[in-house]
Amino acid sequence: MRGHLWGLLYLNLVTLLWGTTFVVVKGTVEVLSPSLVILGRFLVASLCFLPFTRALLKEDEPTRRVLWRAGLELGFWLMAGYATQAVGLQYTSASRSAFITALNVILVPMILGLFGRRIGLPVWLAAVLAVAGVGLLSYDGSPPNVGDLWTVGTALTYAAYVIRLEAYARRLPALGLTTAQVYGTALFALGWVLWEQPKVEWGSFPWLAILYLGVLATALTTLLQTLGQGKVSAPEAAIIYALEPVWASVFAFLLLGERLGGQGLVGAGLVVSAILIDSLQHYWRSRASAQGR
Repeated sequence: MRGHLWGLLYLNLVTLLWGTTFVVVKGTVEVLSPSLVILGRFLVASLCFLPFTRALLKEDEPTRRVLWRAGLELGFWLMAGYATQAVGLQYTSASRSAFITALNVILVPMILGLFGRRIGLPVWLAAVLAVAGVGLLSYDGSPPNVGDLWTVGTALTYAAYVIRLEAYARRLPALGLTTAQVYGTALFALGWVLWEQPKVEWGSFPWLAILYLGVLATALTTLLQTLGQGKVSAPEAAIIYALEPVWASVFAFLLLGERLGGQGLVGAGLVVSAILIDSLQHYWRSRASAQGR
């Protein structure tokens, strides 16, 4: 029980830190290219994982080869998710970005359903609520914008990341897999920067924001997520992750003065309800399965 409580604490801290990133990234992309934000963030995170590289290199040759291949694939999906989010935040609000990004919780079972997994009625109900919620958010006080569309891309790419991570995490060491994907993401971000060749104004470079995103919002959250999900079931964790857009909205209000308005609050409530319905039905199904055994 004590370990379970620690797991809940770790995951709640993860959602709190994730909730701050929307505000930080939105402020950062106003002075820095999204490609440089992603590269800086993952270079800092890579430095944090350097001590674990030796353990990764000590794996046997077949495992090491699979780890690097998995790291590159997961790194691609992660980079795509962070990149679309950063670009989207140039045009949309931090609150709207957070709730649209949260759609990945619904998209994961729906995508899996397209590939043969059975989808229950609660998932379809959650999907309808989520689409309605995002529709209300997108029309809250301002017309839909290109940032909303980029952020839908974030939800899609992160859903793909979660699905592929599940496949790899079941058979590969967690620490080695985490290290490899952080390096992989940094590599793809470097390629984006070299292709784009953005200009850097070093006098206004947001050093503190990049350090915060790299150390606390990437390296630390990855570690806490790994520790937390070792003590808390995946369905329970999904319910806790539903708090991320709520925290993002709180910080957007406190630090940026963003207000969703009445219609936006209803839309946000529908998105959170959809996430909870989807997560709870997985939770009760796993409990029923455990009791049956």
